[in-house]
Amino acid sequence: MARILVSMPDDFLKSVDKLADNERRTRSELVREALRAYIRKTNSLNSKKAVENAKTLENLLD
Repeated sequence: MARILVSMPDDFLKSVDKLADNERRTRSELVREALRAYIRKTNSLNSKKAVENAKTLENLLD
């Protein structure tokens, strides 16, 4: 597995660590899950936007 270096403010990191502790996860597990959720959300929004754009284009071409 690859490793990355991420910079974040100390207060934010404390919040991340507190949440990870509350959920009995490692910091890495929590960050991976957050990124997975972000990717799913972004892909879903992009798909919806593509459908909207296609409909707009169809309407313009009619």
